[in-house]
Amino acid sequence: MSDPRHPPIRFNAARYCLGENARLRPDKVALILVGEDSEARLTFAEVDRAVRGIGAGLLRLGLKPGDRVMIRMGNDADYALLHFGAMAAGLVSLPSSPQLTEGEAAFLMENAGAAAVALAGGCTVDPGVLGGRIVLDAAGLASLKAGDPLPDYADTAADDPMMLIYTSGTTSRPKGVLHGHRATYGRRPMLDHWLGVTEADVMLHAGTMNWTYTLGVGLSDPWSVGATAVLYNGPRDPEIWPRLIARYGATIFAAVPTLYRQILKYGDLPSHDLSSLRHGCTAGEPLSMELLDAWTGATGKPLYEALGMSEISTYISSGPTIPVRPGSPGKPQPGRRVAILPVEGPPEPLAVGESGLLAVHRSEPALMLGYWNRPAEEAEVLRGDWFVGGDLARLDAEGYLWFEGRNNDLMKAMGYRVSPNEVEVVLSAHPSVAEVGVAELPVRADVSVICGFVVLQPGAAPDEEALLAWCVERLAAYKRPREIRFLDALPRTANGKVQRKRLVEASSPPV
Repeated sequence: MSDPRHPPIRFNAARYCLGENARLRPDKVALILVGEDSEARLTFAEVDRAVRGIGAGLLRLGLKPGDRVMIRMGNDADYALLHFGAMAAGLVSLPSSPQLTEGEAAFLMENAGAAAVALAGGCTVDPGVLGGRIVLDAAGLASLKAGDPLPDYADTAADDPMMLIYTSGTTSRPKGVLHGHRATYGRRPMLDHWLGVTEADVMLHAGTMNWTYTLGVGLSDPWSVGATAVLYNGPRDPEIWPRLIARYGATIFAAVPTLYRQILKYGDLPSHDLSSLRHGCTAGEPLSMELLDAWTGATGKPLYEALGMSEISTYISSGPTIPVRPGSPGKPQPGRRVAILPVEGPPEPLAVGESGLLAVHRSEPALMLGYWNRPAEEAEVLRGDWFVGGDLARLDAEGYLWFEGRNNDLMKAMGYRVSPNEVEVVLSAHPSVAEVGVAELPVRADVSVICGFVVLQPGAAPDEEALLAWCVERLAAYKRPREIRFLDALPRTANGKVQRKRLVEASSPPV
């Protein structure tokens, strides 16, 4: 008997999200894209037709199944259509952020061996790295959409590659996380136990198209059940979100905790009718008890948190079936195999209440296929039958997870994982910098920013603005330090390794 947790052997993620909807509810609105002074609506039939048109066009250009298609575009509907169009044709979508610098984008393109790249919305790439690649602009993409469509979605296997996303790793360069088509099916536990989304819902997501949080929770998840997705590509004013909830009758709102905090401060909630909203969902950053209390007090609506990562999306959450426990992100979603493993020693699950590494069983269909050409880093996260992502935690007697920090130095910034190594490489290249360490700097009880801790070259003057400007030219906005602190020396171990966890302490003035 087949395991209901796993997709059929032959499975295409784009067909799963769109094909059945185009047949059963062709005229239902699938996507509402709202601008500052504009609105575009696409039905499921229109999305299905455009996606299959793009898929067929990509194949006519000579792309072969498994080829990577990099998307470097602005926050518009074509981003989503190309993402699903690549999957529909058996190609591999490579979403990227328009915030990346040209150098960062060039690294992704070359590391992934992208066969094609879509450049639109003012996004560019150094022409020197484009040789031999198919380049699509907005006009070229429009032509693909209008061309003859695929007669059907590609007959892909569940384990065939579908998407390659880049995230910070333990080295100085981002690593590619390769997902198979089965990963979309593997999101099913989230639908009931975190999002609580059904065909009747209107999902408003606050993220931009390039973010996997948006592509997943904002599009794939509502479409997989026939719900309507609402996205916004206008100016990022916190006041817009309660206005959009009221205007479109949003029943679920998804964002990061930082945005919920901004809405409470600037959103003028009493002026808007939020009666349609059942609950909010949040991920990407820890949800503080203070913010949870403030949101539920101001709106009377539940706020459900989830814990996840690029390698598996969310797998721990509160939600309609999992009561909120302040301070905990929730329980393992029913159907997930989750354990706490010892930091050292055999990968045998620990007893209730014991602290260790949070792990997910490798049989989980939502788990990545692996890291792209990074066998050493892949070996670090695989322990026997388990995948470990670096979070330290414990499970209590009722199954709730309690987060206890990181076992590595990866930072969280605006919902993204950021490697301190990547930021340190950029700062260390500045001529005034002799040594540098990078770490999170707490600025409030529930807010941290990226900070560079710098030892200057002899004779160099401390110039925070110059170092921050240097980073602006070389790092995406979410990776940039927000503050620079100057030290006489970096704290180190007896073996000379920088102790990042002591950087903040070393820079603090004496009491």
